[in-house]
Amino acid sequence: MAERKTLSRQRARNILNTAAKRTVIVTGDAMLDQFLWGNVSRISPEAPVPVVEFQSESFMPGGAANVARNLTALNCPAQMHSVVGKDDAAKKLRALLKADNVDCKTLITDASRQTSCKTRIIAQRQQVVRVDRESKTDLEPRLAKRLLKSIDNSLAKAKAVVIGDYDKGVVTQEFLDGLKALGQRRGTWLSLDPKPVHPLDLRGLSLITPNRKESFELAGIGDSTHNANPLKNRNLMRVAKQLVGELELKVLLITLGELGMLVCQPSQKPFHIPTIAREVFDVSGAGDTVIGSFTLAIAAGANPVEAAIFANHAAGVVVGKLGTATVTPKELLASF
Repeated sequence: MAERKTLSRQRARNILNTAAKRTVIVTGDAMLDQFLWGNVSRISPEAPVPVVEFQSESFMPGGAANVARNLTALNCPAQMHSVVGKDDAAKKLRALLKADNVDCKTLITDASRQTSCKTRIIAQRQQVVRVDRESKTDLEPRLAKRLLKSIDNSLAKAKAVVIGDYDKGVVTQEFLDGLKALGQRRGTWLSLDPKPVHPLDLRGLSLITPNRKESFELAGIGDSTHNANPLKNRNLMRVAKQLVGELELKVLLITLGELGMLVCQPSQKPFHIPTIAREVFDVSGAGDTVIGSFTLAIAAGANPVEAAIFANHAAGVVVGKLGTATVTPKELLASF
């Protein structure tokens, strides 16, 4: 039967209803996002920098933890598997995940690591500066084995795994190879958002979701051409074909910003999905929304094109919000 290339509001509703009965595991680099909000009305006399008058502070799960909260926001059960430090940031992250209905009992605490925390100072809706506090050393082999065992014990009840690699040390090659072996043994869908600055052997994954720049970097090809119609961009088509073939992927989903998304599958012509975003306030965390909602749809029985359209709608809602945001079922269905 031919793959459906459209997604109706009713079909999206059916996907959401089915996803509520499916569990998705999220692993990788879990972080805490801190936001300091204020106003700027003067420049500092000490240096040519703005003085931010503090108004409020807020916290959100970040990194792989933001993928997990995106899933539960759409009523899909999510379980968070990662390693965090024995610090206040980890306590705050656990509390936030519990408030977002994410199962975080499987988080491993290791006193030798610092929980990644990104502090963003924002004034008049503009980010002024970001301060990162984190561990970036590779996970010790004993911790990687413990994390893999924890995931293996949970896979019987899970339909898919999302791997959030932000180059903070959790997703090592050894850990990724272990995940691929588990996925192959159990027939589990594995999604990963790659970071070319952190080179890994990505062969054999079900899905990767690079943006345009990352796609060219992964393929080792220079990006010198731009075209309003991605399907007519020869270099982009060459990159897509190369990555799908060399990495033995089921799906390559290239995010193209204002040009939407490109769905690439073996032995099929790439399928272009235009963006539905009407207003863009903040793209931070949009990639987490894309990989989370796409994987949710696959776990609920959608085909890759349906899943991509579903994810495109979810991302279109999220970029219209400020900060690392999520989308609700009501907001998602209203976008159709």
